[in-house]
Amino acid sequence: MSTLTFQGAVKEVTGSRYLLEVDGDRRTHRLLLECGLHQGGGDADEANARSFGRLPGELEAVVLSHGHLDHSGLLPKLVREGYDGPIHCTRGTRDLLEIMLQDAAFIMAKDVEWENKWRKRNGKPLIEPLYELKDVERTLSLCTSHGYGQPVTLPGGVTLVFHDAGHILGSAIVELAVPSGGQTRRLVFSGDLGNSSSVLMKDPEKLFEADLVLMESTYGDRDHRPLDETLEEFAQVLEEAHAAGGNVLIPAFAVGRTQEILYHLSVLYHEGRLRQQLVFLDSPMAIKVTELYHRARKSLDPDDLKVLNVAASGDTSRYLPILRMTRTVEESMAINRIHGGAIIIAGAGMCNGGRILHHFRYNLEKPSTRLVIVGFQAGGTLGRQIVDGAERIRVMGQDLAVKARVHTIGGFSAHAGQTQLLGWVGAFRHRPRVYLVHGEPGAQQALQTLLEQSGIEAEIPVFGERLEL
Repeated sequence: MSTLTFQGAVKEVTGSRYLLEVDGDRRTHRLLLECGLHQGGGDADEANARSFGRLPGELEAVVLSHGHLDHSGLLPKLVREGYDGPIHCTRGTRDLLEIMLQDAAFIMAKDVEWENKWRKRNGKPLIEPLYELKDVERTLSLCTSHGYGQPVTLPGGVTLVFHDAGHILGSAIVELAVPSGGQTRRLVFSGDLGNSSSVLMKDPEKLFEADLVLMESTYGDRDHRPLDETLEEFAQVLEEAHAAGGNVLIPAFAVGRTQEILYHLSVLYHEGRLRQQLVFLDSPMAIKVTELYHRARKSLDPDDLKVLNVAASGDTSRYLPILRMTRTVEESMAINRIHGGAIIIAGAGMCNGGRILHHFRYNLEKPSTRLVIVGFQAGGTLGRQIVDGAERIRVMGQDLAVKARVHTIGGFSAHAGQTQLLGWVGAFRHRPRVYLVHGEPGAQQALQTLLEQSGIEAEIPVFGERLEL
């Protein structure tokens, strides 16, 4: 019998990893589904640093649903430790990986450099980064991209098909037809399912046949607010910030969320409802991703793009004329001379690094500032502390009072909400086995209860649990 072992993203949102062992005629074929970074807190650092052991030398293929680091961020470490087989993904994912993994390696190198300076001064042993740029380059060279709906034969007679997950550029639902005990068992992994209310992405595809379903459950305990209400709240916050004379800070994930926020700002601008004078995209990675989305716009939702094309008379440079992309450190620092009237979009989305921390130092202690949280904040992150109401936080060695008005606007989520998750998994015929992954325990238990009420049995796996297909 072929087996699946849960090696990550169980009872937590990040660190996606699942080992598929296919029982062949003469030997077992090992395939890895996802290889994600753990995010949030010291436990995550420890989990990321843990050796893969013999796994890199035993694997014959890796399959990747999409490019977010919690699904892909440990790939270069896997390669560094000896993996040299193919990495199967979509073209959009391959293009995003080039940006995201290079950025991750660069940040890692800087963090290790600072840490080692302290260690050297204090007589502590030096540390190494999880991986370096050369490991990223080798990883990218192993990527093999495929279109949606295109069957791909993997070792052990497994057939892979990607379906559009509607989450970010290139995101995929993974369908695997796996030989097991003389039968073919169909394993479907949702990846991260998109929010059908979100702009730019198409709706997630629904599948109807499966024996085993791994489904994300990030928002298993709630629905997002309707988009029209979310946009009205967003516009009101921007109006209040203008009246108060302060800046608006938006910590945003470089992939997906930033492009969605820019889209909505563009619509508000053309409606005459954006009072701010300047919008800064202050993230080199987000700038690269935004430019990639622009090049790949044929794969985006045509109805959403039509709205901007009509407003801007077909001139893409007129989508948001007040947008300034600040690539260099000097350009970023110059923003700090602006004390009001600006919208500043900067990473990291969970406030656990990046240029947003510098803007916190100059803006967070001002009551006129509006801090707009537009994405999920994992436990253990600085963003989560702020959302949970922290009155003081520590940023880059400095204590800051949180005097800015904080607004959490959840309707922008690129993840499916509870009702959308129920609708997606409810489309499967013949009641497949369902396992809830990528969620915090409370969200998973709430979704599990609702599924049971719908006649769908769902289990919440634990780390290391092994299933027979």
